[in-house]
Amino acid sequence: MPFDAIFLTALADELRRTLADARVEKITQPARDTVIVQLRTRDGHRRLLLGANPNHARVQLTELSFENPTTPPMFCMLLRKHLSGGRLAAITQPPMERALAFHFACTDEMGVACEKQLVAELMGGASNILLLDGEQRILDCLRRVDMSASRPVLPGLFYHPPLRQERFDPTAVSAEEIVALLPHTSKRLDKWILEQFSGISPLIAREICFALTGETDTDILTCDDSLSRALFAQFQALPEPSCFQPVMLLHEGVPKDFSFRPITQYGSYMQMQPYPDCSALLDAFYGARDKAEKMRQKSQILNKTVTNLYERVTRKLANQRLELAATLNRERTRQLGDIVTANLYRMQRGQTLLRATDFYDPEMGEIEIPLSPTLSPQQNAAKFYKDYNKAKTAQRVLTEQIAKGEQEQDYLGSVLDALSRAESGKDLSDIRAELLDGGYIRERSKGKRMKTPPSRPMEFVSSDGFPILVGRNNRQNDQLTTKMAEKRDIWLHVQKIHGSHTVILCGGVQPPDQTVTEAMQLAAYYSQARGGTLVPVDYCPVKHVKKPTGAKPGMVIYETYRTGYVTPDPKLPEKLQKQG
Repeated sequence: MPFDAIFLTALADELRRTLADARVEKITQPARDTVIVQLRTRDGHRRLLLGANPNHARVQLTELSFENPTTPPMFCMLLRKHLSGGRLAAITQPPMERALAFHFACTDEMGVACEKQLVAELMGGASNILLLDGEQRILDCLRRVDMSASRPVLPGLFYHPPLRQERFDPTAVSAEEIVALLPHTSKRLDKWILEQFSGISPLIAREICFALTGETDTDILTCDDSLSRALFAQFQALPEPSCFQPVMLLHEGVPKDFSFRPITQYGSYMQMQPYPDCSALLDAFYGARDKAEKMRQKSQILNKTVTNLYERVTRKLANQRLELAATLNRERTRQLGDIVTANLYRMQRGQTLLRATDFYDPEMGEIEIPLSPTLSPQQNAAKFYKDYNKAKTAQRVLTEQIAKGEQEQDYLGSVLDALSRAESGKDLSDIRAELLDGGYIRERSKGKRMKTPPSRPMEFVSSDGFPILVGRNNRQNDQLTTKMAEKRDIWLHVQKIHGSHTVILCGGVQPPDQTVTEAMQLAAYYSQARGGTLVPVDYCPVKHVKKPTGAKPGMVIYETYRTGYVTPDPKLPEKLQKQG
Protein backbone atom coordinates (compact mmCIF):
# COMPACT_ATOMS: atom_id res chain seq x y z
CA MET A 1 0.00 0.00 0.00
CA PRO A 2 1.30 3.50 -0.81
CA PHE A 3 1.75 4.70 2.78
CA ASP A 4 4.88 6.46 1.62
CA ALA A 5 6.78 9.39 3.11
CA ILE A 6 4.70 11.94 1.19
CA PHE A 7 1.40 10.46 2.41
CA LEU A 8 2.87 10.63 5.93
CA THR A 9 3.79 14.28 5.30
CA ALA A 10 0.16 15.03 4.42
CA LEU A 11 -1.02 13.14 7.50
CA ALA A 12 1.46 14.94 9.77
CA ASP A 13 0.20 18.28 8.46
CA GLU A 14 -3.35 17.27 9.49
CA LEU A 15 -2.23 16.05 12.91
CA ARG A 16 -0.40 19.31 13.68
CA ARG A 17 -3.54 21.32 12.96
CA THR A 18 -5.89 19.00 14.86
CA LEU A 19 -3.75 18.09 17.89
CA ALA A 20 -2.09 21.40 18.69
CA ASP A 21 -1.40 21.56 22.48
CA ALA A 22 -3.41 18.36 23.09
CA ARG A 23 -2.99 16.59 26.44
CA VAL A 24 -2.72 12.86 27.03
CA GLU A 25 -5.74 11.52 28.90
CA LYS A 26 -5.54 7.77 28.40
CA ILE A 27 -3.37 5.16 26.69
CA THR A 28 -4.50 1.67 25.67
CA GLN A 29 -2.95 -1.17 23.71
CA PRO A 30 -5.76 -3.23 22.14
CA ALA A 31 -3.34 -5.42 20.16
CA ARG A 32 0.32 -6.34 20.40
CA ASP A 33 1.31 -3.92 17.65
CA THR A 34 -1.31 -1.17 18.15
CA VAL A 35 -1.29 1.71 20.64
CA ILE A 36 -4.18 4.17 21.12
CA VAL A 37 -3.43 7.54 22.74
CA GLN A 38 -6.57 9.43 23.78
CA LEU A 39 -5.95 13.18 23.68
CA ARG A 40 -7.96 16.16 24.91
CA THR A 41 -7.82 18.95 22.32
CA ARG A 42 -9.40 22.37 22.09
CA ASP A 43 -12.23 20.87 20.04
CA GLY A 44 -12.86 17.78 22.14
CA HIS A 45 -11.42 14.30 22.53
CA ARG A 46 -9.44 12.61 19.76
CA ARG A 47 -7.82 9.20 19.57
CA LEU A 48 -4.40 8.80 18.00
CA LEU A 49 -3.65 5.33 16.63
CA LEU A 50 -0.06 4.15 16.20
CA GLY A 51 0.15 0.79 14.42
CA ALA A 52 3.31 -1.21 13.84
CA ASN A 53 1.74 -4.20 12.09
CA PRO A 54 4.15 -5.11 9.24
CA ASN A 55 1.23 -5.53 6.82
CA HIS A 56 -0.36 -2.14 7.48
CA ALA A 57 1.79 0.06 9.70
CA ARG A 58 0.29 3.52 10.07
CA VAL A 59 -0.38 6.56 12.23
CA GLN A 60 -3.78 8.25 12.19
CA LEU A 61 -6.68 9.68 14.14
CA THR A 62 -9.41 7.09 14.44
CA GLU A 63 -13.13 6.98 15.17
CA LEU A 64 -13.19 3.17 15.33
CA SER A 65 -13.72 1.29 18.59
CA PHE A 66 -11.28 -1.34 19.85
CA GLU A 67 -11.61 -4.12 22.40
CA ASN A 68 -8.90 -3.83 25.04
CA PRO A 69 -7.37 -6.76 26.95
CA THR A 70 -8.31 -7.27 30.60
CA THR A 71 -4.72 -6.69 31.72
CA PRO A 72 -2.77 -3.90 29.97
CA PRO A 73 0.55 -5.03 28.40
CA MET A 74 3.80 -3.88 30.01
CA PHE A 75 4.58 -1.48 27.16
CA CYS A 76 1.18 0.16 27.62
CA MET A 77 1.81 0.54 31.38
CA LEU A 78 5.17 2.17 30.67
CA LEU A 79 3.61 4.64 28.23
CA ARG A 80 0.99 5.55 30.84
CA LYS A 81 3.67 6.12 33.45
CA HIS A 82 5.70 8.50 31.30
CA LEU A 83 3.14 10.22 29.06
CA SER A 84 -0.08 10.56 31.10
CA GLY A 85 -0.94 14.23 31.47
CA GLY A 86 1.75 15.27 29.01
CA ARG A 87 1.19 18.05 26.47
CA LEU A 88 1.85 17.42 22.78
CA ALA A 89 4.45 20.06 21.94
CA ALA A 90 5.45 19.14 18.39
CA ILE A 91 5.24 16.55 15.64
CA THR A 92 8.34 16.07 13.50
CA GLN A 93 9.19 13.94 10.49
CA PRO A 94 12.70 13.28 9.13
CA PRO A 95 12.90 14.47 5.51
CA MET A 96 11.22 11.96 3.17
CA GLU A 97 11.19 9.19 5.79
CA ARG A 98 8.31 7.01 6.98
CA ALA A 99 8.70 7.99 10.62
CA LEU A 100 6.93 10.43 12.92
CA ALA A 101 8.09 11.69 16.33
CA PHE A 102 5.54 13.04 18.83
CA HIS A 103 7.22 15.37 21.32
CA PHE A 104 5.51 15.62 24.72
CA ALA A 105 6.17 18.11 27.49
CA CYS A 106 5.83 16.03 30.69
CA THR A 107 6.79 16.02 34.35
CA ASP A 108 8.77 13.24 36.01
CA GLU A 109 8.13 11.56 39.38
CA MET A 110 9.71 14.53 41.18
CA GLY A 111 7.55 17.07 39.36
CA VAL A 112 10.43 18.31 37.21
CA ALA A 113 9.57 19.30 33.63
CA CYS A 114 11.01 16.97 31.02
CA GLU A 115 10.55 15.96 27.39
CA LYS A 116 9.52 12.53 26.11
CA GLN A 117 9.18 11.36 22.54
CA LEU A 118 6.91 8.69 21.09
CA VAL A 119 8.40 7.63 17.76
CA ALA A 120 6.49 5.60 15.15
CA GLU A 121 8.62 3.97 12.46
CA LEU A 122 6.41 2.73 9.63
CA MET A 123 8.75 0.59 7.57
CA GLY A 124 7.11 -2.74 6.76
CA GLY A 125 8.66 -5.62 8.67
CA ALA A 126 10.91 -3.21 10.60
CA SER A 127 7.97 -1.11 11.89
CA ASN A 128 8.28 -0.14 15.54
CA ILE A 129 7.02 2.19 18.26
CA LEU A 130 9.62 3.62 20.64
CA LEU A 131 9.52 5.77 23.79
CA LEU A 132 12.52 8.10 24.22
CA ASP A 133 13.61 10.40 27.02
CA GLY A 134 14.88 13.96 26.62
CA GLU A 135 18.40 12.74 25.83
CA GLN A 136 17.21 10.49 22.99
CA ARG A 137 17.75 7.40 25.10
CA ILE A 138 15.37 4.49 24.48
CA LEU A 139 13.14 3.84 27.51
CA ASP A 140 11.43 0.92 25.78
CA CYS A 141 10.08 -0.16 22.41
CA LEU A 142 7.45 -2.42 20.96
CA ARG A 143 9.97 -4.64 19.13
CA ARG A 144 13.45 -5.08 20.56
CA VAL A 145 16.34 -5.67 18.15
CA ASP A 146 19.46 -7.26 19.70
CA MET A 147 23.05 -6.07 19.47
CA SER A 148 23.89 -8.39 16.57
CA ALA A 149 21.83 -6.27 14.18
CA SER A 150 23.27 -3.32 12.25
CA ARG A 151 20.94 -1.03 14.20
CA PRO A 152 20.24 -2.42 17.69
CA VAL A 153 17.08 -1.14 19.36
CA LEU A 154 17.08 -1.90 23.10
CA PRO A 155 16.13 -0.04 26.31
CA GLY A 156 19.06 2.01 27.60
CA LEU A 157 20.66 2.58 24.20
CA PHE A 158 20.69 5.94 22.47
CA TYR A 159 18.21 6.19 19.63
CA HIS A 160 19.56 6.40 16.10
CA PRO A 161 17.15 7.03 13.20
CA PRO A 162 16.85 4.30 10.56
CA LEU A 163 19.73 4.23 8.10
CA ARG A 164 18.96 6.41 5.11
CA GLN A 165 19.05 4.79 1.71
CA GLU A 166 21.46 6.23 -0.81
CA ARG A 167 18.77 8.01 -2.77
CA PHE A 168 17.95 11.66 -3.39
CA ASP A 169 15.27 13.74 -1.71
CA PRO A 170 12.92 14.62 -4.62
CA THR A 171 11.79 17.83 -2.90
CA ALA A 172 15.37 19.10 -2.52
CA VAL A 173 16.83 18.19 -5.92
CA SER A 174 17.35 20.82 -8.63
CA ALA A 175 16.49 20.60 -12.31
CA GLU A 176 20.24 20.54 -13.15
CA GLU A 177 20.79 17.60 -10.80
CA ILE A 178 17.92 15.73 -12.45
CA VAL A 179 19.59 16.24 -15.86
CA ALA A 180 22.83 14.81 -14.47
CA LEU A 181 21.04 11.77 -13.04
CA LEU A 182 19.06 10.89 -16.17
CA PRO A 183 20.51 7.74 -17.79
CA HIS A 184 21.37 7.50 -21.48
CA THR A 185 20.20 3.90 -21.78
CA SER A 186 16.77 2.33 -22.15
CA LYS A 187 14.93 2.32 -18.82
CA ARG A 188 11.35 2.75 -17.64
CA LEU A 189 10.82 6.22 -16.21
CA ASP A 190 8.79 5.09 -13.18
CA LYS A 191 11.39 2.49 -12.17
CA TRP A 192 14.19 5.04 -12.52
CA ILE A 193 12.27 7.42 -10.20
CA LEU A 194 11.97 4.66 -7.58
CA GLU A 195 15.67 3.83 -7.82
CA GLN A 196 16.94 7.41 -7.57
CA PHE A 197 14.53 9.17 -5.20
CA SER A 198 13.36 8.33 -1.68
CA GLY A 199 9.91 8.58 -0.14
CA ILE A 200 7.93 7.80 -3.32
CA SER A 201 5.73 4.74 -3.68
CA PRO A 202 5.40 2.75 -6.95
CA LEU A 203 1.85 4.10 -7.35
CA ILE A 204 3.02 7.74 -7.21
CA ALA A 205 6.00 7.01 -9.46
CA ARG A 206 3.64 5.62 -12.11
CA GLU A 207 1.27 8.56 -11.63
CA ILE A 208 4.10 11.06 -12.19
CA CYS A 209 5.10 9.15 -15.32
CA PHE A 210 1.47 9.13 -16.51
CA ALA A 211 1.07 12.86 -15.83
CA LEU A 212 4.17 13.64 -17.91
CA THR A 213 3.77 11.24 -20.83
CA GLY A 214 0.25 9.81 -20.77
CA GLU A 215 1.69 6.31 -20.18
CA THR A 216 2.84 4.42 -17.07
CA ASP A 217 5.62 2.42 -18.78
CA THR A 218 7.35 5.19 -20.74
CA ASP A 219 11.00 4.64 -21.70
CA ILE A 220 13.33 7.51 -20.77
CA LEU A 221 14.97 7.44 -24.21
CA THR A 222 11.65 8.39 -25.83
CA CYS A 223 11.42 11.62 -23.77
CA ASP A 224 12.62 15.03 -24.96
CA ASP A 225 14.82 17.60 -23.20
CA SER A 226 11.89 19.11 -21.28
CA LEU A 227 11.61 15.97 -19.10
CA SER A 228 13.95 17.27 -16.38
CA ARG A 229 12.00 20.55 -15.97
CA ALA A 230 8.68 18.69 -15.90
CA LEU A 231 10.02 16.23 -13.31
CA PHE A 232 11.36 19.10 -11.21
CA ALA A 233 7.90 20.74 -11.22
CA GLN A 234 6.25 17.45 -10.23
CA PHE A 235 8.70 16.89 -7.37
CA GLN A 236 8.33 20.43 -6.05
CA ALA A 237 4.54 20.06 -5.91
CA LEU A 238 4.62 16.76 -3.98
CA PRO A 239 4.73 18.14 -0.41
CA GLU A 240 2.52 21.18 -1.09
CA PRO A 241 -0.56 21.13 1.22
CA SER A 242 -2.68 22.39 -1.68
CA CYS A 243 -1.98 19.08 -3.47
CA PHE A 244 -3.21 16.92 -0.57
CA GLN A 245 -6.58 15.51 -1.65
CA PRO A 246 -6.99 12.04 -0.04
CA VAL A 247 -8.74 9.52 -2.29
CA MET A 248 -9.55 5.82 -2.11
CA LEU A 249 -9.36 3.71 -5.26
CA LEU A 250 -12.14 1.16 -5.69
CA HIS A 251 -12.75 -1.56 -8.26
CA GLU A 252 -16.39 -2.68 -8.47
CA GLY A 253 -17.00 -1.17 -5.05
CA VAL A 254 -14.09 -2.98 -3.34
CA PRO A 255 -11.28 -0.81 -1.84
CA LYS A 256 -8.00 -1.57 -3.61
CA ASP A 257 -5.65 1.32 -2.91
CA PHE A 258 -5.43 4.88 -1.61
CA SER A 259 -3.35 8.01 -2.09
CA PHE A 260 -2.84 11.56 -0.84
CA ARG A 261 -3.67 12.88 -4.34
CA PRO A 262 -6.06 12.01 -7.19
CA ILE A 263 -4.90 9.06 -9.32
CA THR A 264 -5.74 9.14 -13.04
CA GLN A 265 -3.59 6.33 -14.49
CA TYR A 266 -6.34 3.66 -14.20
CA GLY A 267 -8.98 5.54 -16.17
CA SER A 268 -12.45 4.03 -15.74
CA TYR A 269 -11.07 0.75 -14.35
CA MET A 270 -10.82 2.26 -10.86
CA GLN A 271 -13.24 4.65 -9.20
CA MET A 272 -11.95 7.45 -6.97
CA GLN A 273 -13.74 8.21 -3.69
CA PRO A 274 -12.53 11.44 -2.02
CA TYR A 275 -12.25 11.84 1.77
CA PRO A 276 -12.05 15.00 3.89
CA ASP A 277 -8.75 13.97 5.46
CA CYS A 278 -6.20 11.15 5.55
CA SER A 279 -7.41 9.76 8.90
CA ALA A 280 -10.98 9.30 7.65
CA LEU A 281 -9.56 7.60 4.55
CA LEU A 282 -7.45 5.20 6.64
CA ASP A 283 -10.40 4.37 8.91
CA ALA A 284 -12.49 3.47 5.88
CA PHE A 285 -9.70 1.49 4.20
CA TYR A 286 -8.30 -0.41 7.19
CA GLY A 287 -11.37 -0.66 9.45
CA ALA A 288 -12.91 -3.71 7.80
CA ARG A 289 -9.47 -5.18 7.07
CA ASP A 290 -8.36 -4.94 10.72
CA LYS A 291 -11.64 -6.52 11.84
CA ALA A 292 -11.20 -9.38 9.39
CA GLU A 293 -7.57 -9.88 10.50
CA LYS A 294 -8.62 -9.97 14.14
CA MET A 295 -11.32 -12.54 13.39
CA ARG A 296 -8.82 -14.57 11.37
CA GLN A 297 -6.49 -14.72 14.35
CA LYS A 298 -9.31 -15.66 16.73
CA SER A 299 -10.63 -18.36 14.40
CA GLN A 300 -7.20 -19.73 13.47
CA ILE A 301 -7.37 -22.84 15.71
CA LEU A 302 -10.96 -23.66 14.71
CA ASN A 303 -10.16 -23.08 11.06
CA LYS A 304 -7.10 -25.32 11.19
CA THR A 305 -9.08 -28.10 12.91
CA VAL A 306 -11.93 -28.01 10.40
CA THR A 307 -9.52 -27.72 7.45
CA ASN A 308 -7.64 -30.83 8.63
CA LEU A 309 -10.93 -32.72 8.99
CA TYR A 310 -12.05 -31.56 5.53
CA GLU A 311 -8.77 -32.62 3.92
CA ARG A 312 -8.88 -36.00 5.71
CA VAL A 313 -12.39 -36.70 4.43
CA THR A 314 -11.36 -35.59 0.93
CA ARG A 315 -8.38 -37.99 0.89
CA LYS A 316 -10.53 -40.83 2.22
CA LEU A 317 -13.14 -40.20 -0.48
CA ALA A 318 -10.48 -40.25 -3.19
CA ASN A 319 -9.17 -43.63 -1.99
CA GLN A 320 -12.70 -45.05 -1.70
CA ARG A 321 -13.55 -43.97 -5.24
CA LEU A 322 -10.42 -45.74 -6.53
CA GLU A 323 -11.42 -48.88 -4.65
CA LEU A 324 -14.94 -48.62 -6.04
CA ALA A 325 -13.62 -48.29 -9.58
CA ALA A 326 -11.59 -51.48 -9.06
CA THR A 327 -14.72 -53.43 -8.05
CA LEU A 328 -16.48 -52.59 -11.31
CA ASN A 329 -14.29 -55.12 -13.15
CA ARG A 330 -15.42 -58.01 -10.93
CA GLU A 331 -17.41 -59.74 -13.70
CA ARG A 332 -14.17 -60.55 -15.45
CA THR A 333 -12.92 -62.13 -12.19
CA ARG A 334 -15.93 -64.48 -12.19
CA GLN A 335 -15.29 -65.36 -15.83
CA LEU A 336 -11.68 -66.28 -15.02
CA GLY A 337 -12.99 -68.52 -12.24
CA ASP A 338 -15.24 -70.27 -14.76
CA ILE A 339 -12.33 -70.82 -17.15
CA VAL A 340 -10.14 -72.22 -14.36
CA THR A 341 -12.98 -74.55 -13.23
CA ALA A 342 -13.43 -75.83 -16.78
CA ASN A 343 -9.72 -76.69 -16.98
CA LEU A 344 -9.21 -78.33 -13.56
CA TYR A 345 -8.37 -81.66 -15.22
CA ARG A 346 -5.34 -80.06 -16.90
CA MET A 347 -3.96 -78.40 -13.78
CA GLN A 348 -1.53 -79.55 -11.06
CA ARG A 349 -0.58 -78.15 -7.63
CA GLY A 350 2.35 -75.76 -7.85
CA GLN A 351 1.38 -74.52 -11.31
CA THR A 352 1.85 -70.73 -11.70
CA LEU A 353 0.18 -70.15 -15.07
CA LEU A 354 -2.76 -71.60 -16.97
CA ARG A 355 -2.97 -71.29 -20.75
CA ALA A 356 -6.53 -72.00 -21.86
CA THR A 357 -9.18 -71.03 -24.39
CA ASP A 358 -11.23 -67.97 -23.35
CA PHE A 359 -14.73 -69.18 -24.18
CA TYR A 360 -16.09 -65.74 -23.21
CA ASP A 361 -14.13 -64.24 -26.11
CA PRO A 362 -16.10 -64.21 -29.38
CA GLU A 363 -12.85 -65.08 -31.17
CA MET A 364 -12.17 -67.95 -28.73
CA GLY A 365 -8.61 -66.74 -28.26
CA GLU A 366 -6.09 -68.19 -25.83
CA ILE A 367 -5.62 -66.54 -22.45
CA GLU A 368 -2.94 -66.78 -19.74
CA ILE A 369 -4.29 -66.83 -16.16
CA PRO A 370 -1.82 -66.42 -13.25
CA LEU A 371 -2.24 -68.99 -10.45
CA SER A 372 -1.00 -69.30 -6.86
CA PRO A 373 1.50 -72.20 -6.61
CA THR A 374 0.63 -72.77 -2.94
CA LEU A 375 -3.04 -73.54 -3.75
CA SER A 376 -4.59 -76.59 -5.33
CA PRO A 377 -6.42 -76.20 -8.67
CA GLN A 378 -9.79 -76.27 -6.89
CA GLN A 379 -8.59 -73.65 -4.39
CA ASN A 380 -7.36 -71.40 -7.22
CA ALA A 381 -10.81 -71.56 -8.84
CA ALA A 382 -12.49 -70.89 -5.49
CA LYS A 383 -10.25 -67.85 -4.97
CA PHE A 384 -11.53 -66.20 -8.14
CA TYR A 385 -15.15 -66.70 -6.99
CA LYS A 386 -14.25 -65.42 -3.52
CA ASP A 387 -12.64 -62.27 -4.99
CA TYR A 388 -15.74 -61.79 -7.14
CA ASN A 389 -18.10 -61.96 -4.13
CA LYS A 390 -15.77 -59.73 -2.12
CA ALA A 391 -15.80 -57.07 -4.87
CA LYS A 392 -19.58 -57.33 -5.09
CA THR A 393 -19.91 -56.66 -1.33
CA ALA A 394 -17.27 -53.94 -1.48
CA GLN A 395 -19.23 -52.07 -4.16
CA ARG A 396 -22.32 -51.96 -1.95
CA VAL A 397 -20.39 -50.94 1.18
CA LEU A 398 -18.19 -48.40 -0.63
CA THR A 399 -21.20 -46.81 -2.31
CA GLU A 400 -22.79 -46.26 1.11
CA GLN A 401 -19.53 -44.98 2.63
CA ILE A 402 -18.90 -42.59 -0.27
CA ALA A 403 -22.41 -41.16 0.08
CA LYS A 404 -21.82 -40.57 3.80
CA GLY A 405 -18.36 -39.15 3.10
CA GLU A 406 -19.74 -36.71 0.54
CA GLN A 407 -22.30 -35.50 3.09
CA GLU A 408 -19.51 -35.11 5.64
CA GLN A 409 -17.36 -33.23 3.15
CA ASP A 410 -20.25 -30.96 2.21
CA TYR A 411 -21.00 -30.23 5.88
CA LEU A 412 -17.37 -29.43 6.76
CA GLY A 413 -17.22 -27.17 3.70
CA SER A 414 -20.24 -25.27 5.05
CA VAL A 415 -18.49 -24.85 8.42
CA LEU A 416 -15.39 -23.44 6.67
CA ASP A 417 -17.64 -21.03 4.77
CA ALA A 418 -19.28 -19.92 8.03
CA LEU A 419 -15.85 -19.41 9.61
CA SER A 420 -14.75 -17.23 6.68
CA ARG A 421 -17.79 -14.97 7.26
CA ALA A 422 -17.69 -14.87 11.09
CA GLU A 423 -17.88 -11.27 12.29
CA SER A 424 -17.76 -11.56 16.09
CA GLY A 425 -16.71 -13.75 18.98
CA LYS A 426 -20.34 -14.83 19.34
CA ASP A 427 -20.30 -16.21 15.79
CA LEU A 428 -17.20 -18.25 16.64
CA SER A 429 -18.83 -19.49 19.86
CA ASP A 430 -21.83 -20.72 17.83
CA ILE A 431 -19.57 -22.58 15.39
CA ARG A 432 -17.52 -24.06 18.22
CA ALA A 433 -20.69 -25.24 20.00
CA GLU A 434 -21.88 -26.81 16.74
CA LEU A 435 -18.61 -28.72 16.35
CA LEU A 436 -18.75 -29.82 19.99
CA ASP A 437 -22.29 -31.14 19.53
CA GLY A 438 -21.19 -33.03 16.43
CA GLY A 439 -18.21 -34.61 18.20
CA TYR A 440 -15.64 -32.97 15.91
CA ILE A 441 -13.77 -31.28 18.76
CA ARG A 442 -13.52 -31.94 22.48
CA GLU A 443 -14.41 -29.68 25.38
CA ARG A 444 -11.30 -28.09 26.89
CA SER A 445 -12.44 -28.35 30.51
CA LYS A 446 -13.55 -31.59 32.15
CA GLY A 447 -16.58 -30.03 33.80
CA LYS A 448 -20.10 -30.44 32.49
CA ARG A 449 -20.73 -28.20 29.50
CA MET A 450 -23.85 -26.06 29.45
CA LYS A 451 -25.51 -26.05 26.06
CA THR A 452 -25.85 -22.53 24.77
CA PRO A 453 -28.71 -21.57 22.46
CA PRO A 454 -27.74 -20.21 19.03
CA SER A 455 -27.57 -16.44 18.68
CA ARG A 456 -30.09 -14.61 16.54
CA PRO A 457 -29.62 -14.29 12.77
CA MET A 458 -28.81 -10.97 11.11
CA GLU A 459 -31.83 -8.72 10.66
CA PHE A 460 -32.52 -6.49 7.67
CA VAL A 461 -35.50 -4.50 6.41
CA SER A 462 -36.21 -4.36 2.67
CA SER A 463 -36.93 -1.13 0.81
CA ASP A 464 -40.61 -2.10 0.96
CA GLY A 465 -40.53 -2.62 4.74
CA PHE A 466 -40.42 -6.45 4.88
CA PRO A 467 -38.13 -8.03 7.54
CA ILE A 468 -35.37 -10.24 6.11
CA LEU A 469 -33.40 -12.63 8.34
CA VAL A 470 -30.04 -14.13 7.35
CA GLY A 471 -28.27 -16.92 9.27
CA ARG A 472 -24.60 -16.51 10.11
CA ASN A 473 -23.78 -20.22 10.54
CA ASN A 474 -25.35 -23.69 10.46
CA ARG A 475 -26.88 -23.45 13.95
CA GLN A 476 -28.55 -20.16 13.08
CA ASN A 477 -29.65 -21.56 9.72
CA ASP A 478 -31.41 -24.44 11.49
CA GLN A 479 -32.99 -22.12 14.04
CA LEU A 480 -34.14 -19.70 11.35
CA THR A 481 -35.61 -22.27 8.93
CA THR A 482 -37.15 -24.78 11.34
CA LYS A 483 -38.10 -22.63 14.35
CA MET A 484 -38.39 -18.92 13.59
CA ALA A 485 -39.86 -18.89 10.08
CA GLU A 486 -43.54 -19.58 9.36
CA LYS A 487 -44.51 -22.01 6.62
CA ARG A 488 -45.85 -19.14 4.45
CA ASP A 489 -42.64 -17.09 4.64
CA ILE A 490 -40.23 -17.08 1.67
CA TRP A 491 -37.00 -19.09 2.02
CA LEU A 492 -33.92 -18.37 -0.15
CA HIS A 493 -30.52 -19.98 -0.68
CA VAL A 494 -27.78 -19.84 -3.30
CA GLN A 495 -27.92 -22.77 -5.67
CA LYS A 496 -25.62 -25.77 -5.09
CA ILE A 497 -22.98 -23.93 -3.01
CA HIS A 498 -22.52 -23.10 0.66
CA GLY A 499 -24.26 -20.03 2.01
CA SER A 500 -26.68 -18.63 4.57
CA HIS A 501 -30.35 -19.49 4.86
CA THR A 502 -32.35 -16.32 4.15
CA VAL A 503 -36.02 -15.77 4.99
CA ILE A 504 -38.44 -12.99 4.05
CA LEU A 505 -40.95 -12.68 6.91
CA CYS A 506 -44.09 -12.03 4.88
CA GLY A 507 -46.69 -14.28 6.56
CA GLY A 508 -48.16 -15.46 3.28
CA VAL A 509 -48.33 -12.00 1.68
CA GLN A 510 -46.63 -11.94 -1.72
CA PRO A 511 -43.62 -9.59 -1.24
CA PRO A 512 -42.85 -7.08 -4.02
CA ASP A 513 -40.25 -7.95 -6.63
CA GLN A 514 -37.86 -5.37 -5.12
CA THR A 515 -37.96 -7.14 -1.75
CA VAL A 516 -37.36 -10.56 -3.33
CA THR A 517 -34.43 -9.16 -5.34
CA GLU A 518 -32.88 -7.59 -2.24
CA ALA A 519 -33.29 -10.86 -0.30
CA MET A 520 -31.64 -12.77 -3.16
CA GLN A 521 -28.74 -10.30 -3.13
CA LEU A 522 -28.31 -10.79 0.63
CA ALA A 523 -28.41 -14.59 0.20
CA ALA A 524 -25.75 -14.33 -2.54
CA TYR A 525 -23.60 -11.89 -0.55
CA TYR A 526 -23.55 -14.14 2.53
CA SER A 527 -22.33 -17.16 0.58
CA GLN A 528 -19.29 -18.49 -1.25
CA ALA A 529 -20.46 -16.54 -4.30
CA ARG A 530 -19.97 -13.15 -2.61
CA GLY A 531 -17.61 -11.92 -5.33
CA GLY A 532 -19.51 -13.42 -8.26
CA THR A 533 -21.94 -12.06 -10.84
CA LEU A 534 -25.35 -13.40 -11.92
CA VAL A 535 -25.43 -15.82 -8.97
CA PRO A 536 -28.36 -18.32 -9.11
CA VAL A 537 -30.53 -18.11 -5.97
CA ASP A 538 -33.38 -20.58 -5.30
CA TYR A 539 -36.46 -19.42 -3.39
CA CYS A 540 -39.72 -21.03 -2.27
CA PRO A 541 -42.20 -20.99 0.64
CA VAL A 542 -40.73 -22.36 3.87
CA LYS A 543 -43.27 -25.22 3.82
CA HIS A 544 -41.39 -26.76 0.86
CA VAL A 545 -38.11 -26.90 2.83
CA LYS A 546 -37.55 -30.13 4.81
CA LYS A 547 -34.77 -31.22 7.15
CA PRO A 548 -34.11 -34.97 6.80
CA THR A 549 -33.96 -37.02 9.98
CA GLY A 550 -30.40 -37.17 11.29
CA ALA A 551 -29.13 -34.54 8.84
CA LYS A 552 -26.17 -32.36 9.77
CA PRO A 553 -26.83 -28.81 11.06
CA GLY A 554 -27.86 -26.47 8.26
CA MET A 555 -28.63 -29.30 5.81
CA VAL A 556 -32.09 -29.23 4.20
CA ILE A 557 -33.80 -30.47 1.03
CA TYR A 558 -36.31 -28.70 -1.20
CA GLU A 559 -37.86 -29.63 -4.53
CA THR A 560 -40.52 -27.05 -5.48
CA TYR A 561 -38.70 -23.76 -6.07
CA ARG A 562 -37.96 -20.95 -8.48
CA THR A 563 -34.55 -19.53 -9.39
CA GLY A 564 -33.44 -15.94 -9.88
CA TYR A 565 -30.06 -14.51 -10.89
CA VAL A 566 -28.52 -11.55 -9.03
CA THR A 567 -25.17 -9.85 -8.53
CA PRO A 568 -24.25 -9.33 -4.84
CA ASP A 569 -24.05 -5.68 -3.77
CA PRO A 570 -21.49 -5.16 -0.94
CA LYS A 571 -23.22 -1.92 0.11
CA LEU A 572 -26.68 -3.46 0.42
CA PRO A 573 -26.27 -5.07 3.90
CA GLU A 574 -25.33 -1.73 5.45
CA LYS A 575 -28.18 0.00 3.61
CA LEU A 576 -30.82 -2.51 4.77
CA GLN A 577 -29.40 -3.13 8.27
CA LYS A 578 -32.16 -2.98 10.87
CA GLN A 579 -31.68 -0.01 13.17
CA GLY A 580 -32.04 -0.31 16.95
